[in-house]
Amino acid sequence: MDYHYSGVEIDISLAALPFEKELIERSSKFEFLPEISLNTCSAEDLVVLKAFASRPQDWIDVRGIMVRQGTKLNRLTIKTRLTPLAHLKEEPEILERFDELCKNLNY
Repeated sequence: MDYHYSGVEIDISLAALPFEKELIERSSKFEFLPEISLNTCSAEDLVVLKAFASRPQDWIDVRGIMVRQGTKLNRLTIKTRLTPLAHLKEEPEILERFDELCKNLNY
């Protein structure tokens, strides 16, 4: 097959934390092109990863995911998975920022 660079960036994660191992177990195949598929994480797990990284662009991405997914997104699942990671990182402001974003989006 002939492949070309499309300009779309992807992130690849190697599991180190228990959350990451579980994320991989929860992942599902997504077919990008015929015969080309990758395991992708759920929207909830992507929000957790982005919030945990907590860079300015990550919070923009979190907001975009929340807007796009709407009521399909499980806030409790995100909070349950994000809480131990925020504590591990000793950054409770991650949870505060997530809660504020939920409030602003009426979640």
